[in-house]
Amino acid sequence: MKLGFVALGLIAVELTAAPATAGAQPIAAAASHPAAANALADAPAFSGFAAARVSGIAQTPNESTEAPTPGTFTPRQFTVLGAGDILLHPGLWAQGRRDAAAAHRGGYYFDPLFASAVPDIQGADLAICHMETPYGKAGGPFHGYPIFAVPPAIATTIHDIGYDSCSTASNHSIDDGEAGIDRTLDALDAAGVKHAGTARTPAEASETDLLDANGVTVAQLSYAYGFNGLKRPAGKAWLANLLDVPKILADAKTARERGAQVVIVSLHFGTEYQMAPNDQQVSVAKSLLSSPYVDLILGCHAHVVQPFEQINGKWVAYGMGNQVATQPFSKPTQDGVMPRFTFTETAPGTFQITKAEAVPTFMYLGQGGGAYRLIDLPRELANPNLSSARRNLYEASWKRTEHAVTSRGGIADGLVVVGSEK
Repeated sequence: MKLGFVALGLIAVELTAAPATAGAQPIAAAASHPAAANALADAPAFSGFAAARVSGIAQTPNESTEAPTPGTFTPRQFTVLGAGDILLHPGLWAQGRRDAAAAHRGGYYFDPLFASAVPDIQGADLAICHMETPYGKAGGPFHGYPIFAVPPAIATTIHDIGYDSCSTASNHSIDDGEAGIDRTLDALDAAGVKHAGTARTPAEASETDLLDANGVTVAQLSYAYGFNGLKRPAGKAWLANLLDVPKILADAKTARERGAQVVIVSLHFGTEYQMAPNDQQVSVAKSLLSSPYVDLILGCHAHVVQPFEQINGKWVAYGMGNQVATQPFSKPTQDGVMPRFTFTETAPGTFQITKAEAVPTFMYLGQGGGAYRLIDLPRELANPNLSSARRNLYEASWKRTEHAVTSRGGIADGLVVVGSEK
């Protein structure tokens, strides 16, 4: 569900409204970044959004922005859905071309790729994706692994299918240098999608990205373990956030002071293709979730599903696998999971996760024929007309994901793998 948001800077002292957009003017929202004018030349228009930048207002952790009238406290509740890597390999560009042609459109059209999962994405109060790869110029050229620059039309799809915000700190963040970061954020701005993890200026890097989830102010923070050996330019560490526990905790504290009632940390970390979290992941999760300032960790990077674990009454999804990618060299790299957490207000301004769910997904790569598609497994397995070949493929993926996400005791702590209740 698309939500309003505010972004708060470290030193801003006045309220300034960002340009509102209309359905036919996707570029207006990024007027402060002129490169956005070219970012979505091959993509359709989108519905409007509005933004504001407001000076920070000091608050204690979990303090409500408005004190409730005595005797009238009604607990609020909202859901957060996360997703794994949006990793656009050349095979997905080719599929985007085919889908555009089938829809009598030009350029690339990625909406059909995600169609199966749209009801779950749009059904959440706050949906957060992970955009792993930077965007190239609207007309290309585009590159795949190891140095990515992908079609910016994906930004419009991210908006259209229901994501509210994306983490952008990844090991590929600076593949295409500063220009790649600028193009990516310009395109996301033009599409009406919030983002955290990379920045175009020091001022932008100092802001906290705040989102409204059913009336609750939620902060999203984003960091990566490294950049595949690439170095951020001297004096420009602000371009992309590097995983550093003291810095994350300081940023989370600042987010609380600026009004966040819940803080979600997106982390690009772990060992690729390893289903168990590594020592760094476990250590970082314990450190962050022992803080009163951090409420949830959403992990990416491993390209396979990793466990969900409850720590200090909070949750970490160590690795959500791939949401979309073409990595056919193993079965687990085709598996993904969308964690869905329900937050409930337990006291005025204080929120706790009261329901933890895992929605298994599968990246269908045309086995037996058909288009590349993201598959929402519980939804598709409920279809009585599903062929036996597809059912066998999907059930095997569902079982792999169930095993992975529950392998650190999640079931005992209340984790529900959607589909297991049937």
